[in-house]
Amino acid sequence: MLFQPLYFGPIYQYQKILDAEQVIFEIQDNYQKQTYRTRQHIYGANGLLSLNIPIIHGKGIRQMTKEVSIENNFQWQKNHFRSLENAYRSSPYFEFYEDDLINLYEQRYDFLIDFLFDSIDFVWEHLPIEKACQKTEIFELHYTDGEDYRQLSDAKDKTNYQVPKYIQVFESKHGFIPNLSIVDLLFNEGPNAVNLLKT
Repeated sequence: MLFQPLYFGPIYQYQKILDAEQVIFEIQDNYQKQTYRTRQHIYGANGLLSLNIPIIHGKGIRQMTKEVSIENNFQWQKNHFRSLENAYRSSPYFEFYEDDLINLYEQRYDFLIDFLFDSIDFVWEHLPIEKACQKTEIFELHYTDGEDYRQLSDAKDKTNYQVPKYIQVFESKHGFIPNLSIVDLLFNEGPNAVNLLKT
C-alpha cells in the first residue's frame, strides 16, 4: 500500500498501515498545501485544534516534498509540545510517552521530511508496528502495484472514515471527535491502541 508520510497522521491511515502487507511512503511527489504533511488535528479543551508546521515556500516554483524546508524562525516545536501537553496531560498515557515525545520537539530539523519520518518512527515504536517500510524511487501519478492511500493526506477531506471509538479527554464537553491524530488514540489508550486499530 502507498501512503504519504504525515505529521502524526490521522487514525484511519494507521488502520490501513496495519492492514498492509507492504508499506511504501511517497517521497517523490510535489509538495501540496492543506495536507497532513504539515498539520495534525488534536483534541484541545475547546474542541478540535490544528497544529501546523511552518515551512519556507518556494517563490513561484514547485517543490518536491522531500526538499521542503521548515521555517525555524518560529518557536513552532515549543508551541506544539505545549499544546500537546495542555491537551493530554490528564490523559491516561501521556506521561508514559512524554520523554520520547519531547526529544522529537527539542531536536532541530531543517527539512520537513526528516521530521515526518522521525514522528512516524515514534508512532511505530510505541504502537508498536513491526513492518518494514520502503520509500518511492519515482513518482507515479496512477499507482498500479497495490492500493493507493495518498489521498488520506488531504486535511480538507470530509469523508466519514470508520474509526474505532474510545474515551477522549474532553469528550464530555464536546463529544467524540473521530479520526484525529494518531497521538490522540495513543495518549488515551496506550498499549491497547494497536488492538483498537485492528478492530
